[in-house]
Amino acid sequence: MLAENLYALRHKSGLSQEQLAEKIGVSRQAISKWETGASAPDLEKLRALSECFGVTLDQLAGGGAAKAQPGGPACAGADTPPDEAEHAPPAPRADAAAGGANHTGAQPAPRDAGQSRLGVFLCAAGAVCLVLFGLLSLATPSLAEGVSESSTVTLNGAGILLALCLLLMAAGLVLIFKK
Repeated sequence: MLAENLYALRHKSGLSQEQLAEKIGVSRQAISKWETGASAPDLEKLRALSECFGVTLDQLAGGGAAKAQPGGPACAGADTPPDEAEHAPPAPRADAAAGGANHTGAQPAPRDAGQSRLGVFLCAAGAVCLVLFGLLSLATPSLAEGVSESSTVTLNGAGILLALCLLLMAAGLVLIFKK
């Protein structure tokens, strides 16, 4: 959120990266890295940015609606239009696209969230199958013997059923912890 808010506030204020950098005492490259999410400003620079744009730290970081007040106290007098290259929105962070957590609080990519949900479902389904089979085996021992006798594989049917449940759980764990 910080990267997107910083980019939007700078453009609303009509400042180039160079102009903003001069006003808060950093390099243009630092502003660029902050806007792309490659790095984050320290607390002192965050305060300078919030004063420059006339927003709170919470609004700057994404906790509230960040709306620049025209000609904020420290950013007044910007009369040079931003460079053409700066009109492009910031590029998404590589670790955010890969689903990793980062300092701006980005959520995992939807694909990774879906895999995690599928993994949890498979683990739960495997556990439920194991519990149900165990309860049925205790309640009616003849049922477990019937499953074993009906199997055409040399392993007994109960062993195959247990192995399938464990495989479901293992596949679920792989999907949950896959990076």
